[in-house]
Formats: sequence, C-alpha cells, structure tokens
Amino acid sequence: MEIEISEHKEVDLLEKIGSGHINLDQLILVPAKKFPTIKETKPTYFISEKQNSYFLKADYYIGVDWIIQGKHFVLVKPKLNKEVLERFDAELKKWEEQPLCSENESELDSSVEKDNSKQLNYLKLLMDAFQHPVIVSNTNNLVLIDWDAEQIVIKQEDDALTPFLVVQFLNLLKHIVRKGLKKSYYKVKENLDNRIKGKILVGANIKQNILKNRLTKTYCEYQEFGVNHQENRFLKNVLYYCSNYVHQNAGLFAGNQKDLEQLINYCKPAFELVNDKMDIATLKNSKNNPFFKEYKDAIKIGQYILKRFAYNISNTAKSQKIKTPPFWIDMPKLFELYVYHHLLSAFSESEIKFQFSTYGNALDFLITKEGSEMVVDAKYKMHYRSSQIHGDIRQVAGYARLNKVYETLEKTKTPKDIIDCLIIYPTDEVLTDDYKFECVLNDSTKINAYHKVFKIGIPMPYIK
Repeated sequence: MEIEISEHKEVDLLEKIGSGHINLDQLILVPAKKFPTIKETKPTYFISEKQNSYFLKADYYIGVDWIIQGKHFVLVKPKLNKEVLERFDAELKKWEEQPLCSENESELDSSVEKDNSKQLNYLKLLMDAFQHPVIVSNTNNLVLIDWDAEQIVIKQEDDALTPFLVVQFLNLLKHIVRKGLKKSYYKVKENLDNRIKGKILVGANIKQNILKNRLTKTYCEYQEFGVNHQENRFLKNVLYYCSNYVHQNAGLFAGNQKDLEQLINYCKPAFELVNDKMDIATLKNSKNNPFFKEYKDAIKIGQYILKRFAYNISNTAKSQKIKTPPFWIDMPKLFELYVYHHLLSAFSESEIKFQFSTYGNALDFLITKEGSEMVVDAKYKMHYRSSQIHGDIRQVAGYARLNKVYETLEKTKTPKDIIDCLIIYPTDEVLTDDYKFECVLNDSTKINAYHKVFKIGIPMPYIK
C-alpha cells in the first residue's frame, strides 16, 4: 500500500493503513535510510509514537522506500507549501523589537497542514546546475539507491529516480563531448589476411582458419589507440537507452524534454566512430584520468541507469506501472547547487568557495570578492518556527566569526571588519526565463534584528 506525502509533512500511519494492520514492532523492522552529507548524516524520514498513534514525518528528501517490508511504502513528492514559504518570508521581515516573539502553535500547524502545495520542477534545478563545469564535480552523491532491497511497484508518473538519472547522465555526457572523448589503448581481435599483427590467438586461429583450410588467414589480437575503447562504448550504449526513454516518456520530464533532445542530438555525433559492443566487466579495470574526471561519475550514473532498466532496452517503453528500487534524492544539496548556479551570475568562479570547511564546520558559500566579502547559507526548509529561524541566523553568523574565514578573506578582527552574512531561501515566486539573480545587500534585504545579516528569496521552477 502506498502512503503519499510531500516534503516535511506528517501523516498518521494508523489512519492511513488501519490500526488492525500495523504495530510498532513492524515499523521499526525497516529503519529509515540515512543520507550521508558533508555536514551530517540525516535520516530520510522519522517515525514517532504520540496521541495513541504512529506518525511518519518526511524530511528534506524525495523518494520511495518501504516502511513495512513488502507491504507498505512511503512516497515523498517534491512539493513546496506556499503557506510555509510565505510564513518564513514574514518571519524574516519582523521588526527589531520582536526578535524572539512567541508563536501560536495551532496557527503554525494549521498553516503547514493546509494543502496549498506547488509541484517543484526538481529536474530544472538539476539542469540549471549543470550549466557550469565547476558545479559538475559537485553533482555526485545526490541520490541514495538501495539495490539490494525488494523493488517497489509504483505508477510510472510517480517515478522520480529514472528521469533524474537520465538528466544527470545526459548533462555529464555533454561536458565530456564538449571537452572531447577520451582516447585510450584498446584491444582489437581480427582475422587478418596474409599478415600478422600483435599476437596470434592460437586456439581461435586453429578453430576459424586451420580447421577450415584458410591457410592465408591469421587470427590476431593487437592494440590500437583511439576513442573506440570500452568506456566510450559503455557511454554510447547508455546514451541509446536514455534517448529511447526520453522519446517514449516525454511527459515525465516536466517541460524539459526539448532541452534533453537537444542534448542527445549534441552528443550522438561524437560517438559515430565508437562501436556498440561493450564488455561491462572491463570497466572495473578502467583508470581515472584527472583531465577527464567526468568519466567516473558518468560511468557510475550509467551503471545505475542500466540496472534500473535491467539491461533490457524494452524496459524504456512507456507503461502504467514500473518496479523501482527504494531511493532518495537529496533536495537540500540540489538547492545548494541551484543557488551556486545563480551566484555564478553575480560573481566569478574564483570569487566563490563552495563547501568551505574548517574545524568540522562546512559553509555553503564563502564570497571572496573584494568589497563584497560575505558568508552565504542556502536554506532549503519547508517548516519554520521563529526559534528555528533565529537559530539559522546564529549559525551563519557563527560561520562568519571563524578564524579561518577571517584569514581567507584577509580581514582583521575589528568592528569595522565584521563579515556580512546572507541567507538565501526558496520563495513561491515562479522562475522566469528572463530572471537574473542580483546579490544586493541593502535596506530591503537587511534583517533588522541583526547587524550585517541579510536575506534574499530566490524564485523556484514550478510545474504549471
């Protein structure tokens, strides 16, 4: 049985499943997956006992997973609650005399429970992030997949994993093709006429030539240098799977299918000299080249895609129901990459330090541009209380007081050199094609209750 909820919403399991079919012992048999991040390891959802019932609360991840093995599963969809986004914006605008105001708990809960959600175009977030080569190296570990677990049957329209992997792979492939396919030595087996090249494969030569009285032929194995090696063959096969899937399931890509078709048409000509035949086992022996570092991630995602389709091209066809392994997508990290994309329109690549780490602390962004130095924190949150907001502000302010930050920015620890802090958060405003991010710190973006702390809301791509 499917239990469908949105990000950071809570559902009564006894009400959904029925008290006669569930107990606490069953619930703890399938613990929530834990998503490792650079900052901490967080569970993908929480189950708690209260009010004589059991409640499941989604966190900041979308996906599908068993809660009772083989019987009941949870499906978390990428939806943002308009009421909550508006509430966060209002909390940030509260005047200075009420920095720690009390809250009406019932009012908060009712605003969260209101079904005023907007479907988030999470694929567009990923597409935007991949526009910049500097972000590509940070797109790994966005997905957690449990290949060993029993697969879950869901409606194909609810499948968030396959479109996500396809978009990720095609964008990685774009950067590989733009740079040029990697060349390498690869083995060639060929039945040569009146000559010998490399080494003679004695067994194959006896079977194919001597026993058939082809005395002028010799079956040889030799090495060549070029693009027709196993890694490129693998990428070409995965590209074929992705092309089939995009063309047959255009409706699953939320208006991004034209961009994906352009990517496919851009990548295909680069593989004209690459053979279709591949040996996946040989990929284990491939060596990473620092100049072609995109290959490692592209092969990893490509293997996910082939496993998802069970190495059968017919599984790319459109269908009502599909089987998927339990999976989770890290939405906070995806939002960070989306913010990174917009920051690159205001600052150069060298002026932004992403995931700046020191003494166990990891800042989302450190802006080093002279005259615009600041610590930037991307807050992807769907549920807010005033105390949590002030906690977030204190957190980013604490980052700005780290000695290593002052040393990196070459600042002195004096009142005149207090570093600006900026919180970037999602709004319910729809992203338009002509939107241009502006990182302007002034009275309109200032948080009055704090000194040199600012906030900027960023529009998100929603599905109409």
